[in-house]
Amino acid sequence: MVEKTIELTGISANSIEEGVQLAIARAGVTIKGIHTAHVEDVTAAVEANKVVRWKVKVKVTFQVKDELHE
Repeated sequence: MVEKTIELTGISANSIEEGVQLAIARAGVTIKGIHTAHVEDVTAAVEANKVVRWKVKVKVTFQVKDELHE
């Protein structure tokens, strides 16, 4: 078996969890079989002393399929 790991960034105004979920959901449109997500980094954008946006760096892993694409 061969797996591939890629890095994604999810951005959410609501929560860290939503940032992770958005990144995985969007990647899942074109990548099948994502089975692991590892949060690498979390950054908060601040305006007027208030967190306005979360930026979450996530590494996701999926199995590389044996099928050829044409």
